Amino acid sequence: MTTTASPRAPLALAGFVAAVAVVAVAGALSSMNARSVYESLELPGWAPPPWLFGPVWTVLYAMIAVSGWLYWRAGGDRRGLGVYGVGLVLNLAWTPLFFAAGAYELALVDIVLLDVAVVASIILFWRRSRLAAWLQVPYLVWILYASALTVSIVILN
Repeated sequence: MTTTASPRAPLALAGFVAAVAVVAVAGALSSMNARSVYESLELPGWAPPPWLFGPVWTVLYAMIAVSGWLYWRAGGDRRGLGVYGVGLVLNLAWTPLFFAAGAYELALVDIVLLDVAVVASIILFWRRSRLAAWLQVPYLVWILYASALTVSIVILN
């Protein structure tokens, strides 16, 4: 396992944080009415309260950014970074599909693809940085939960 300890490392970290921040901000902007949409849906009894999403995503986004940076720093290759990038794009797409467009079935397809992308990232990251891979695990757990919730919403609504 090689580590890229270059003077560019802080700049690279800022790049990963910026990329993830774009996803977070775009999600926030496309979900301005998320609370009312969420509360108007028929939800399963195990659905989380609306207030939980913000704090969970804040922590997860920080972990996602650090994970990508650690992978890069450990000499991660383009394939792993590409899969990571695809995951960010899929993450970016889910919120507007679900909350802005009300396209619950498309949001379900998107999140299933996101699940696959995050699993692939974990596998690829593991080869270079186990910590980078482990930092993706809470994200995977949350989006698997969100996938199940999305399935339930599609069925119930």
